[in-house]
Amino acid sequence: MTKLLIRIFAEKKGLGESAVRERCGILSGAVGIVCNLLLCAFKFAVGTFTNSVSVTADAVNNLSDASSNIVTIAGAKLSNKPVDDEHPFGHGRIEYISALVISFFIFMMSFELLKSSVDKLLHPQDVKFSVVSVVILAAAILVKLWMAFFNNAIYKKTENVNAKAVRQDCLNDCFATAATVAALLISHFTAFKHADGIMGIIVAVMIFISGVGIVKDISGRLLGKAPAPELVKEIEDIMLEQECIYGVHDLIVHDYGPGRIIASAHAEVPCDADILEVHDIIDLTEKIISKKLGIMMCIHMDPIAVNDETVNKYREFMAQIIKEYDGDFSFHDFRVVDGRMKTNFIFDLVIPHRYAKSSKQIINELQSAVDKKKENIFLVITVEHSFV
Repeated sequence: MTKLLIRIFAEKKGLGESAVRERCGILSGAVGIVCNLLLCAFKFAVGTFTNSVSVTADAVNNLSDASSNIVTIAGAKLSNKPVDDEHPFGHGRIEYISALVISFFIFMMSFELLKSSVDKLLHPQDVKFSVVSVVILAAAILVKLWMAFFNNAIYKKTENVNAKAVRQDCLNDCFATAATVAALLISHFTAFKHADGIMGIIVAVMIFISGVGIVKDISGRLLGKAPAPELVKEIEDIMLEQECIYGVHDLIVHDYGPGRIIASAHAEVPCDADILEVHDIIDLTEKIISKKLGIMMCIHMDPIAVNDETVNKYREFMAQIIKEYDGDFSFHDFRVVDGRMKTNFIFDLVIPHRYAKSSKQIINELQSAVDKKKENIFLVITVEHSFV
């Protein structure tokens, strides 16, 4: 069923990747609206008949989900708008903003449900039990499970964060409805009138937690979270596979929305190589990364001495010092400048974020470690943090 819907409505011949992504987003929203409206109608009828606040609140939650599905459709349409003068990188981040709007609906529902559940807990009422009600709610769980599976398939195909948010929301709804069924059974077989209110509070907390998860994921994307380690490794591996690239550093990845990733990096190349030849290799590397990973890549050339035995010996010496000091450190742009009284080691040192020691303390301790092994060497270090 899932594959059939995607194939019929989204995978038409001649459509580009962005168009397929937009159609999948619209399909996700349309299917969600239909399913949620049907569930809302059934649950509202059951909740009214059984006098269950958790059931009727769950019905309103489905109505809220239908509203969020409208946002999903709008996000899919707007995020696929072409670039313009004011937005040269496109409108892809609108998808992230629409996911934040969905989280607002989730929070609103969680607060409303918590309020009504606390009231039900303080003023308990008899809950009417019927086999029909339990069957309908069980069917609602199956529908939500299918919706979660459906949106998971869309997320895997397009990495649409709205589909991911809807998937998680559907799974939470499954647990919420299961808790509602449990409240009906407990109230019927034990005459415990507080079960409905307690289950309602549990459902409210679950809905709130799902909203927090969505906000954390989306806010990270909007604020500029670190790229996936797998992506970083792929970029570095492609660069290091190319002739005359000996090292990679200062890799920065900018996410302007799905399919709109821009990255830059510094490539260490031999200082005595033919500059035109190196430039051709850098251009080719950028094209390979763009074709393979769909990333707009910009590579800066950093000339280093790779055929100088003295520099190589000093580099290995410094690498050992740094490794003994902290294995999480790395360095790049290593240069050696000889003077009459001393030899300068000039390089950039990359340390973890929020490191316990200050930059000044690190430099002093590294200098002390060098002094114990070699005399007349002075460290000129620029301490920095990685962007990946």
